[in-house]
Amino acid sequence: MLRRRVLAAARTIVDMSYSRHFLDFQGSAIPHAMQKLVVTRLSPNFREAVALRRDCPVPLPGDGDLLVRNRFVGVNASDINYSAGRYDPSVKPPFDAGFEGVGEVVALGLSASARYTVGQTVAYMSAGSFAEYTVVPASIAIPVPSATPEYLTLLVSGTTAHICLKELGGLKEGKKVLVTAAAGGTGQFAVQLAKKAGCHVIGTCSSKEKAAFLKSVGCDRPINYKTEDVGTVLKREYPGGVDVVYESVGGAMFDLAVDALATKGRLIVIGFISGYQTPTGLSPVKAGTLPAKLLKKSARIQGFFLNHYLSEYRASMDHLVKMCTSGDLVCQVDLGDLSTEGRFTGLESVFRAVDYMYLGKNTGKIVVELPHPVNSKL
Repeated sequence: MLRRRVLAAARTIVDMSYSRHFLDFQGSAIPHAMQKLVVTRLSPNFREAVALRRDCPVPLPGDGDLLVRNRFVGVNASDINYSAGRYDPSVKPPFDAGFEGVGEVVALGLSASARYTVGQTVAYMSAGSFAEYTVVPASIAIPVPSATPEYLTLLVSGTTAHICLKELGGLKEGKKVLVTAAAGGTGQFAVQLAKKAGCHVIGTCSSKEKAAFLKSVGCDRPINYKTEDVGTVLKREYPGGVDVVYESVGGAMFDLAVDALATKGRLIVIGFISGYQTPTGLSPVKAGTLPAKLLKKSARIQGFFLNHYLSEYRASMDHLVKMCTSGDLVCQVDLGDLSTEGRFTGLESVFRAVDYMYLGKNTGKIVVELPHPVNSKL
């Protein structure tokens, strides 16, 4: 009964006809069934935890919702934390995977139609993006100029760097900023934003190609940890220490960053990817001596989790979208073209994309493209 009422409302709102399919304004059919990725068991092993479901009903938008046909979806290191049940232990499988997407509105509810139209392009951060269609509350959708993957890079990775450095970084001209995993999805933005604030930026990476990319976006001193010892470089070239560390690796890199802090320096933990694939989700650190090291330098360590700063999120996205559109911000996308099996296309390639990330192969944000049926006019 409820489904019939929602369908009737949807037909009124967007002038749909309904037989075996319902139609959007452009006349491209929205099927009854779709594919999506579902967490079926809790595990930090993404391939073990997640299954591709091929015959799932296409969800219906509620009164304040948009139905978005996804064009691109983003892969995050924390996807395996989510599949392991680390963020909300009360959520039990099965549940939908994925955090972010960009695509077109193909149907919408009555309240949502006051602000959005069918065919409009939006980006969003919401659970369940690893699907061909996702229902997104209109209140959290972000209008973007086009369904291109560059805008997707901003949703989690860009806003994390922007809000974190703005709220916690205390950036000032001349400060020395160390960014770990600097050529990754969020590291690329931390480098650029710190540089725009007039800071001297150091970035760790794992190849000469990544070092070259970092130089191209303003990094003053890329450190390729495969060919240089990070601790030795920091002690030799920055004997006075670094003022701010944007840290996402954990384990041994975290220890090096603590040792490299300047007096009154601050280390911001935005993740610890080196430990995510372990049963505990953590890599060992030298915590026993940490209080003494912090005391000796009047230094601080603080965590940053994007969900705790959602009040700043829309303003951050608006700012970053303008920077991206104007060309004032490089939004590096890695679609897997250089991976062994080629470009990440289709939901089945999300598994490869997660593996690719944990092998440290990506430069920039890993994005998966979702091709559309040939009859689609969007």
